[in-house]
Amino acid sequence: QVQLEESGGGLVQAGGSLTLSCAAPAWTFTSRAVGWFRQAPGKEERELVAAISYPGRKTYVKNSVKGRFTISRDNVKDTVELQMNSLEPKDTAVYYCAARSYSTSGEAAPEYSYWGQGIQVTVSS
Repeated sequence: QVQLEESGGGLVQAGGSLTLSCAAPAWTFTSRAVGWFRQAPGKEERELVAAISYPGRKTYVKNSVKGRFTISRDNVKDTVELQMNSLEPKDTAVYYCAARSYSTSGEAAPEYSYWGQGIQVTVSS
């Protein structure tokens, strides 16, 4: 069973930064697009925050975080990172790493077949 692992979450003050990392120890991101989703408290839907194609030439970043969040991948280390700067309380959510069996990114959660357990990011005001 494929298991993605997120790390780097936690509690940070508004204006601070966090870097989320996603790895798949018994698997590989080779030839697969990866996305970061988040689910805010009280909301059922997971929204796509950023996505990156394989090998990484194309990226997508949600408008509300553009200029603050950056997605990148290291195809040697086989990891994907989400750098989050200038964090705001509205960024508080559980963040999920997800991968799909295509090199191009998808825009919605059902397009991704493989998911991590999620990691909490809390931004205090």
